[in-house]
Amino acid sequence: MRIAYFDCFAGASGDMILGALVDAGAPLETLQRALAVLSLPGLGLQAERVRRRELAGTKITVLTAEPSPPLRHRSDLERIVTESDLSPRVRETALAVFRRLAEAEARVHGSPVDHVHFHEVGAADTVADVVGAAVGLEALGIERIVASPLPASPGWVKGDHGLLPLPAPATLELMRGLPVCPLPPSSSGGNERVTPTGAAILGAWATSWGLIPEMTPSATGYGAGGRDDPDIPNLLRVVIGETTEASHPERLAVIETNIDDMNPQLFAPTMERLLSAGALDVYLTPILMKKGRPATLVSVLAPVQAVDGLAQILYEETTTIGVRWYEVARRALPRRWETVETAYGLVRVKLAELRPGDWKAMPEYDDCVALAEAKGVPVRVVQAAAAQALNTKQR
Repeated sequence: MRIAYFDCFAGASGDMILGALVDAGAPLETLQRALAVLSLPGLGLQAERVRRRELAGTKITVLTAEPSPPLRHRSDLERIVTESDLSPRVRETALAVFRRLAEAEARVHGSPVDHVHFHEVGAADTVADVVGAAVGLEALGIERIVASPLPASPGWVKGDHGLLPLPAPATLELMRGLPVCPLPPSSSGGNERVTPTGAAILGAWATSWGLIPEMTPSATGYGAGGRDDPDIPNLLRVVIGETTEASHPERLAVIETNIDDMNPQLFAPTMERLLSAGALDVYLTPILMKKGRPATLVSVLAPVQAVDGLAQILYEETTTIGVRWYEVARRALPRRWETVETAYGLVRVKLAELRPGDWKAMPEYDDCVALAEAKGVPVRVVQAAAAQALNTKQR
């Protein structure tokens, strides 16, 4: 499994997360193309190599033709994403962050979620940070995100509502349920270390928190903040690597619900949305309920931290009015991705290690289907070509 570990030793913000991913190898051109499909004028990114104390990192600046940040509702942000040509996984991942931002603002201001105006976080640069980070993670093939505790620094910050204590109220609300650690006043400088966007992204996407997990690092990236502080480097570090936890069980959750009154055609889009939102697996089982009524058991395997968000999707997409969930342990083989070139195009291949040096491979089904449709050949032909290309590459 490919892991991204975010080491928030100096804080976290949307642009720092984006800079760290680009610094770790996410192609800036890929992110630029993704932002170009959004209905926001002149949206783009500029990357610059900078130094923060004695460390080098990447500073991302969002370019936009908007003269000033307009007030936007949650529905405005969702429309920008849902009406785009972004991949389903990127769309759902970004929407999860906007939902967290809206819910936090609503609780802080005592307003209904749909009535919340986004102020600083409603600007085009926040949309770019969230969507760009989602695209960057997809480009790097990240399957799991782990983060260190978020630093909470004392002091004050000036916002649209005047001076506010740090962490800012919305940021603190977004930290609810997440590990937080203090920073000494001499290290914080009275500056905001974690922004609402940074807390929302990591809170929505990280599946576990704490020390760096067992992994084999393959890349490291540093995302720079705007200041060059005198005490600590104003950087966010991301470590990319492959998991080495095959012998250690992973704690996951199974979410279930029984459904006997829904059009079965709706199960397919429900499954797609659940998988895009972070579910590891979704499966349907025919069952008999009381009085012999046929029904469908919907089962969702997911990280424990994703239970609330995935349950909400089940409420919205199906007729259920309640779900149950419980924790399970999972063991998984170490895995990695390779891309092979065939006569029909490029195909990603997932490799799982049975034992040291002994791998089993499976060509990515979606890649094979897309190429088969484009070239007018059976899917099995593309799969066989991918397997042959992999064998040739490994000789």
